[in-house]
Amino acid sequence: MIIFGTLRAPRELLFGAGQRHALGSIAAKLGNRALIITDSRLASDADFLLMVQQLEDNSVVVMIDSSTLPDVPVESAVSCAQKARQFAPDLVIGIGGGSCLDMAKCVALLLTHGGRPQDYYGEYAVPGPVMPLIAIPTTAGTGSEVTPVAVLSDSERSLKVGISSPHLIPTVSICDPDLTLSCPPGLTAIAGADALTHALEAFTAIRREPVPGIAQQRVFVGKNELSDHFALNAIALLWQGLEAACKNGTDHTAREKVMLGATLAGLAFGVAGTAAAHAIQYPVGALTHTAHGLGVACLMPYVMTWNAPVIGSELAKIAQAAGLDGPDNVIPALSALFARIGIPSTLRELGLEESRIGWVAEQSIGITRLIQNNPRPLNLNEMHSLIAAAYHGDRSRLK
Repeated sequence: MIIFGTLRAPRELLFGAGQRHALGSIAAKLGNRALIITDSRLASDADFLLMVQQLEDNSVVVMIDSSTLPDVPVESAVSCAQKARQFAPDLVIGIGGGSCLDMAKCVALLLTHGGRPQDYYGEYAVPGPVMPLIAIPTTAGTGSEVTPVAVLSDSERSLKVGISSPHLIPTVSICDPDLTLSCPPGLTAIAGADALTHALEAFTAIRREPVPGIAQQRVFVGKNELSDHFALNAIALLWQGLEAACKNGTDHTAREKVMLGATLAGLAFGVAGTAAAHAIQYPVGALTHTAHGLGVACLMPYVMTWNAPVIGSELAKIAQAAGLDGPDNVIPALSALFARIGIPSTLRELGLEESRIGWVAEQSIGITRLIQNNPRPLNLNEMHSLIAAAYHGDRSRLK
């Protein structure tokens, strides 16, 4: 086998308790006028206000936009960019969960290159670098602090859409697990399950022939030596820390493991990509209006069961990373872990109507960039069977 790997990451990544206190000195080296993107809840948070003070103490002029909404409606990003133009920022700072970070990426893009978000949908449509961007996650899940993706919701398409470009990777990411200590158990579970799904899908993605320039042709190239390294470490950390963090939010060690796992999972799928679980969740989420992390985690055991005939060696390595006794135990153990932290086990529990299974199958199979990344091919009939199995909670249909 030819050893091939590729990695895309922030120019600087800081991880550790208390690292948020470095924000002021870091930002001052990147710009003088900072637009901070956050949400209404965080805008009055003591840690957030202290970070703002640190910026001002370092002579950085600040404008705060706390209008971020869940799933980042396209219109909200456009409105934020329009309001910020008069302020003329030379630096954007995203502080919050995945939606805040995605909003910051999109606004930095619009402020730099103009146009509408729709102009940049898909891969490699961003024409060049965006203005300096700092990402500070306050949840441990999406990995957006290190990925080349901004996910938005477009009411005209009734689905989430993505802007994918290495130019969207933040300049600096500050990952401080202390910022996750206040996350309630439900949010911790949803975000962490999302991160574990990222790692699992990246590690089990298709392995493509490493033709020269593949990373310039595709943002997501499939599994490779470097993505595998980060994915396996993420799986180990999340398996060790996620349930403990959900049970005891003040467990600093568990919080550290979950946040580091989420960041490493982001580094993994930021080049490898995700696959069928994410493809199915887009239409499921549009119909049920449930959290992204709930959907992909609910689907993951079913997708892995479908893929099992072609991912035997990966299942063995996952078992080793998770401390399980053999590859046959991976999928049952994953289902049990998700059940213990409150992840629904069926699409029916998520609120999907049985009559919409066919529509979900048609929409899912059409998300080709994700379906082509799945290690075992799926046609429309097979996709329908997979979704029906996830609806009824019967993995035996897939064997």
